[in-house]
Amino acid sequence: MTDDDRTEYGDENQHTHEDRQGGRTQQERGPEPQPRPEPARRTLAVPDLSLVVLIGATGSGKSTFAARHFRQTEVLSSDFCRGLVSDDENDQSASGDAFEVLHFIAAKRLAAGRLTVVDATNVQSEARAQLVRLAREHDVLPVAIVLDVPEQVCAARNAARADRAGLPRRVIQRHQRELRRSLRHLEREGFRKVHVLRGQEEVESAEVVTERRFNDLRHVTGPFDIIGDIHGCRSELETLLGRLGYALVRDGLGRAVDAAHPEGRTAVFVGDLVDRGPDSPGVLRLVMGMVGAGHALCVPGNHENKLGRYLKGRKVQHTHGLAETIEQLDKEDAAFRTEVGEFIQGLVSHYVLDGGGLVVCHAGLPEKYHGRTSGRVRSFALYGDTTGETDEFGLPVRYRWAEDYRGRAAVVYGHTPTPRANWLNNTLCLDTGCVFGGAMTALRWPERELVDVPAERVWYEPVKPLATEAPGGADGRPLDLNDVAGRRIVETRYMGRLAVKEENAAAALEVVSRFAIDPRLLPYLPPTMAPCATSAEDGYLEHPAEAFAGYRADGVREVVCEEKHMGSRAVVLVCRDETVAEEHFGVPKGVSGALYTRTGRPFFDDPETTERILRRVRDCAEEAGLWAELETDWLLLDAELMPWSLKATGLLRKQYAAVGAASGAAFPGVLGALEAAAARGVEVSPLLARQRDRAADAAAFTEAYRRYCWRVGADSSDAAIASDAADASDAAVASDAADASGAAVASDTADVSGAAVVPDAPHAGGSSRADDVPEAADARPAPEASDRFAGLGELDGVRLAPFQILAVQGRSLAGLAHTDQLALIDRLITAEGVVTARNGVAAGGTQAGPGLLATTRRIIVDTEDESSVAAGTAWWLEMTAGGGEGMVVKPVQALIRQGDGRLVQPGVKCRGREYLRIIYGPEYTRPENLKRLRIRHLGHKRSLALREYALGLEALDRLAEGEPLWRVHEAVFAVLALESEPVDPRL
Repeated sequence: MTDDDRTEYGDENQHTHEDRQGGRTQQERGPEPQPRPEPARRTLAVPDLSLVVLIGATGSGKSTFAARHFRQTEVLSSDFCRGLVSDDENDQSASGDAFEVLHFIAAKRLAAGRLTVVDATNVQSEARAQLVRLAREHDVLPVAIVLDVPEQVCAARNAARADRAGLPRRVIQRHQRELRRSLRHLEREGFRKVHVLRGQEEVESAEVVTERRFNDLRHVTGPFDIIGDIHGCRSELETLLGRLGYALVRDGLGRAVDAAHPEGRTAVFVGDLVDRGPDSPGVLRLVMGMVGAGHALCVPGNHENKLGRYLKGRKVQHTHGLAETIEQLDKEDAAFRTEVGEFIQGLVSHYVLDGGGLVVCHAGLPEKYHGRTSGRVRSFALYGDTTGETDEFGLPVRYRWAEDYRGRAAVVYGHTPTPRANWLNNTLCLDTGCVFGGAMTALRWPERELVDVPAERVWYEPVKPLATEAPGGADGRPLDLNDVAGRRIVETRYMGRLAVKEENAAAALEVVSRFAIDPRLLPYLPPTMAPCATSAEDGYLEHPAEAFAGYRADGVREVVCEEKHMGSRAVVLVCRDETVAEEHFGVPKGVSGALYTRTGRPFFDDPETTERILRRVRDCAEEAGLWAELETDWLLLDAELMPWSLKATGLLRKQYAAVGAASGAAFPGVLGALEAAAARGVEVSPLLARQRDRAADAAAFTEAYRRYCWRVGADSSDAAIASDAADASDAAVASDAADASGAAVASDTADVSGAAVVPDAPHAGGSSRADDVPEAADARPAPEASDRFAGLGELDGVRLAPFQILAVQGRSLAGLAHTDQLALIDRLITAEGVVTARNGVAAGGTQAGPGLLATTRRIIVDTEDESSVAAGTAWWLEMTAGGGEGMVVKPVQALIRQGDGRLVQPGVKCRGREYLRIIYGPEYTRPENLKRLRIRHLGHKRSLALREYALGLEALDRLAEGEPLWRVHEAVFAVLALESEPVDPRL
């Protein structure tokens, strides 16, 4: 029985039996009539989220009471539910169905966090037990309000109702007997509050007051400084409070007994103040003083819970540091130990703060438990949940509730030591193992800024190491095969839930496990890009008119056309120095970033070669002021690395050059023979003309692929310094002469020479990334020696064309307008001239020529302005006529959505007429071949491009938000897996 309940029973004992039964009044007893005093008003406290059960005999006034004190929507009446199922509120035969309906609605309201009142007699313990069980299922408090009204009053009220005038008196008497038997046992049944109103006067004078739950501090908005597990490390706590700006208050013995922030910030402790560390009493003294002074809030940890039971005299095991705490407390006086016990007893399992946007607890809390009050909620908040298994260290395997969390409120907690604090699904664990030699960490809220101080020493040897050497071990959660194997669903912010098929995941796993770079340096993979719609222009398969019309139809007015470079897609992760790479990405010393392909493979086998390129990009970023302006220690760039031959030498030699050589050897002899036959008077004119056309097409084909090859460094015999260019993932470039799509451009069946001039087709499935091969290009011939830049030696002639900064420390830049992106890139490229001049001069004492970084030319087009569209088309025609590959057309503003909310394609490629010979074969421009090629199905390619784009954006957001590596790689891996979907790679 609560103190409030005892007061209620005490008040009711002041009445005589006659008063309670409606006997004589004071006026009747006195010789002279006296004015009757107003009855004392009864205040009934009801938690704002609870299940209120009205208990009373029929006719006791429950419905009238409910209507007076609660909203109509809050009250569920058994009579009304009886009417719902039978059209007769008094049909007792429908009671079973009626209560099923009532319980169902009550469950829905409680699940939604709504106060619910059950208006029924509820005088039988079986009926009440169902409601108590319902309250427990939804982790709310059951509250009983008893209306104990005399039998004659109930009878009179029923008699006044036409539908109950014939109700037998024995029904009321039975209800009264059952009510009397129940009164003493209501709390034992599970009701947390019991209010008993005896007599009409108490019922009429009662006032229901809703009260906040103890854990509901939504009105407290901070700002807060939330501090992780302390475990007796008083000195580190004092240092951390000092860094957070708190002024310590000390007693006469120099002990810290309070701390206040000059700006009125409130400290919030997530529990586990005690055990294992050197000074648990000192921590308790400081925290209790701050809480008592209103400068802090505190929730209990499992270690406080155990200590509290010990201080109550309960039998507990003196393990996990409790023995040390007991020994330390034994040196304190009895008054302090009593104060500690009372402090722990008064701690609330968790707090809901800042308008419901912040939840603080010890071991974490799923959304369904936020603001709820039950033993189950308290247990989860103290201990979390376990799977029932133990790991190799003998510790319980914990249920990873945060991985499934999708709640609106940020949940900040501790309990499970982790090497560093990382946000995961809007949750953050602040236990960074200070007592184990790690750090003590705090979160500034709402700034979401982390502040930590290192441990002064290892105070307690952990059973399980805080960090491991495995990728992701620095986050406390190494990469796990189970995270990517089998069919997967990845949730994205831009396209919802995206599925990865099991067979695609297996193909991606093969690539990642065998060929990819260190996964810690692989935070992003670029998406495939869809081509523009097929052109109907004579002689063209792709044309800018379709790209501009497509975006105009999507409501995009301004687009930027960027030239496509003659190279391979590259992602560049460059850190300010090796220390940044080690701290932020957990890689070994000597590594300052990465340069990798669209499939996550390193471009260069030699790490030093990669480092030299990264060094140049780093110096240019410093010179351009990007580190300071973007407030970052690392940059993630999307780029093209040239020449294409740098990565695809094997492909060029075995496939393209072979075709060119074969045609060069065959056609002169064929043409010579035909010309000689014509000179002798043989009618071969049609055949001769056809073979001349084919020879011209073959020459154009050879000229097209040669533009992607130039010498690099001192070795003119081999332009490849990169990874194996003949790798199957990079071999998808051209079509097969017998391609099933019907786009075959094979030689004439009547060709007497038999010379094959069409390269082999790529496979449409597997893990190939067709865009790794000439996906973007620079329309320049091979540079001469004077064009090489100083300082890279054997990499002279290599060009890197960045066109987007994807992310920086703390934020994704994928939503930045492309014009702004290119402006930043232009500054980076301009800075290289200064860097080159500072670092040295070319041979002969002249300033070095073009450097590593290449500019991306561009033009802005208004899709609704005919003259602007014409200018864009002319620019493309001029560029491709000069040997350029083509262009990529993108909305100027990134992350554009259509009217129905769907993402607009982030970019479409529009490739030049001559470049497409490499893709579709030398003779693809013939009318009969173009006719077949125009029947190409782009829907799957476009869908794939959008899904991969959404996954890439998700990876960037997770990276910027500091989520653990496995979360970032979930999206990265899905991009690679989707690339295994069967789709014509020529698209």
